[in-house]
Amino acid sequence: MKKLHLNTFLFLVFCGSSVLVSAQPYLLQPARVFDGQDMHEGWAVLVEGNRITAAGPLASLSVPSEAEEIQLPGHTLMPGMIEGHSHLLLYPYNRADWNDQVLKESNELRAIRGAVHAEKNLMAGFTTVRELGSEGAGYADVALKQAIEQGIIPGPRLIVSGRAIVTTGSYGPKGFKPDFEVPLGAEAADGEALIRVVRDQIGKGADFIKVYADYRWGPNGEAMPTFLQEELEMIVKVARSSGRGVVAHAATAEGMRRAALAGVETIEHGDGGTDEVFRLMKERGVALCPTLAAGDAILRYRGWDGNPETEPERIKQKRKSFKLALESGVTIVAGGDVGVFDHGENVRELELMVEYGMKPLNVLRSVTAVNAEALHLMELGRIRPGLLADLIVVEGNPLEDISTLRKVKLVMKDGMVYKGP
Repeated sequence: MKKLHLNTFLFLVFCGSSVLVSAQPYLLQPARVFDGQDMHEGWAVLVEGNRITAAGPLASLSVPSEAEEIQLPGHTLMPGMIEGHSHLLLYPYNRADWNDQVLKESNELRAIRGAVHAEKNLMAGFTTVRELGSEGAGYADVALKQAIEQGIIPGPRLIVSGRAIVTTGSYGPKGFKPDFEVPLGAEAADGEALIRVVRDQIGKGADFIKVYADYRWGPNGEAMPTFLQEELEMIVKVARSSGRGVVAHAATAEGMRRAALAGVETIEHGDGGTDEVFRLMKERGVALCPTLAAGDAILRYRGWDGNPETEPERIKQKRKSFKLALESGVTIVAGGDVGVFDHGENVRELELMVEYGMKPLNVLRSVTAVNAEALHLMELGRIRPGLLADLIVVEGNPLEDISTLRKVKLVMKDGMVYKGP
C-alpha cells in the first residue's frame, strides 16, 4: 500500500486534471471521522469509485493491496455538508436590494451569477444544496441543476423548487401605483387555480413545492397568514400525488400552525414560533429551518454592529423562538437563507446555531445526517459502506470550534475531488 500525505495526494490530483474520479481505491486516514452521528478517533474510510466501501477503526478494515493511503494528520473527515435553505440567484442586499435584483437584472445575468454561487457553495464544503426559489428568475435554478448534472459547470447536488407560490396581492416589489404590473419574484395563485400551478411547476422541473404561508401584508405591514387552511392542504395533496413534498415560508404562529396542519415537510424561518406550535410540529414530524444568519445579516446591513448590549428586538425574538424549538425537540434543518449573505459563507448559520444554544455535535448532525433524512437523501449525509462518496476534510476539530468548518481542505462529491489546498 502506497502512503501519501494530503498535500502530495492533491498535488498529483490537480496536476492531472481539475477533478479526479478514484479509478483505484483510496484509504483516507484522518485524525478523526465524524460519520453523521458521532465523532470517532482512529477511524479510516475506504473509497472505491463513487462509493464509500468501508469505514471504521483502521485495524478492522480489509484494505485492497492496490489502495493508496492518504494521510490526514490533524484533520477531520466528515460527510459533505447539506445546505438546507439557499437562493443561488440572489446576492447580499447591502450590494443590491431585493427589488433591484428582481426588477432590473436579466434572468441570463442572474443565471451566470448563480453558476458562480453554486461553485462557491461546493468549495465551502456544501456538496448538496436545497434551493428555495428563483426569486423572479423563472426556472433558472432548474437550468443550474441540469448544467451541474451534465458536467458543464462545477457545483453541488441541487434540489430545486423553481418559482415559489404566493397568494394574490401578498408578495412582490413595493412602491408602484396599483395599476402597474411588476414581476413578483414568485407565482401567484389562489383557490382551484393552485392545482394547475402546482402541476405546472412540477412539469417544469421543481423537485418540491415552496409556498408562502404568511407574509408582510397586514394593514400595518405586519406579517399575516396568506393561504387559507384548505388551500395549503390542496397544495400538499397535489404535490404528494406526484411524490413531492411542500415547504412553507412562515414567520407567524398562525402561518406555522396552518402549514403544519396541512402537512408541509419543513417550515422556514419560524420567528414567531410558540410552545404550542413547536409541539404541533414535533407531533406531525414537521422540521424547522430557522435561517438565523439571514436576520443577523439584514440587521447588520442596517447598522447593528453585533454588540449584545444593543441587540435589536428581532434578534432577541429569534433567540427566543430558536430556544423554544430546541426545547420542544422539533427536528432542526440547518439552512441559513444564503444569498441574503454571501454564498460560500454558509458556515455563518452553523456558528449562530451554536451561539444561540445548540450543541456543536447536534449542529454537525443537522448539517449532515439530519438534513439528509429530512430532504429524503438516503445515500448522503453519513459515512457508511454503500453510500455515495460525498466527503469533506476540515482542519482541526469542529466539536471544539464550529468555525473549523470554514477551513475546508478537501471536497469530494460523487467520488470526484473538487478542492485541495
